[in-house]
Amino acid sequence: MNFQQLRIMRETARCNFNLTEVANVLLTSQSGVSKHVKDLEDELGLELFVRKGKRLLRLTDAGAEALQIIERILIDVDNLAQVGARLADGEDGTLRIAATHTQARYALPPVLAKFTQAHPQVRLVLHQANAKEIAGILLDGKADIGLATDTLEGHAGLAAFPYVQWEHVTVVPVGHPLEQVRPLTLAAIAEWPIITYDDGVTGRARIDAAFAGSGVEPDIAITALDADVIKSCVELGLGVGIMAGMAFDAGRDVGLRKLDCSHLFEVNTSSLAVRRGRYLRGFIYNFISMCSPQLSEKRLRAVVKGETTSGA
Repeated sequence: MNFQQLRIMRETARCNFNLTEVANVLLTSQSGVSKHVKDLEDELGLELFVRKGKRLLRLTDAGAEALQIIERILIDVDNLAQVGARLADGEDGTLRIAATHTQARYALPPVLAKFTQAHPQVRLVLHQANAKEIAGILLDGKADIGLATDTLEGHAGLAAFPYVQWEHVTVVPVGHPLEQVRPLTLAAIAEWPIITYDDGVTGRARIDAAFAGSGVEPDIAITALDADVIKSCVELGLGVGIMAGMAFDAGRDVGLRKLDCSHLFEVNTSSLAVRRGRYLRGFIYNFISMCSPQLSEKRLRAVVKGETTSGA
């Protein structure tokens, strides 16, 4: 048994049992992947996959149990490498953060400034990604910390914590008729084409729920992944925007007006997540504490190790 066999087992499950894709991910040949799978099954004396001809369909019960153990082994191998880096580099190192555009542009900068002042020797790598991609980035070990709204909770392999609460606002061009509507209503907003976030990200579900609960049918004309695109479309007169309030900057967005709609939509909570079982350097725990001061390092370590559940 070797680590390549274990990595192939893990990637086969992640790639939906497509061996060509597994080979591409691991930079090897499909025939090599097939041989490693067969060798691992022969060594264990188990059938790990249900097959139809030469095609793999799914994991067997034994394969599912084996995969859980393999995941732990590979996480510990990565942890061992991290320990080696810590001992070799002392307090030097790299903190890799995967975040949505809104988090990276508007929520994180004050924390990043505070962190770099406290840890000038640590290199920061900020990976901006679609909210739906961030869980996978963490599970693949390509980032230490992930930040997003609505997409990090409920993953068995992740420990997620509340990070920041925020509200949606409605954004219109200066002089728009909605500026005169007080209090603002969903019916009034729905008289205009709406520009907002893509399905499943950045609190979009709460926007949809509010309209559905009121019996108002909105005209969602344009959707986007980040607030800057929403604002650009609003400036062009393509509709009214519904977006994260943190993304409105009165000093820069001089052609727009922010309308309070906190009474219309539920409050949103963005989460910070790490992969369970992953070895985290001390400065990573410090960064998390800067984001959420209510989280103690002791509690964080317990959750990451799986000794307790996520939460504030």
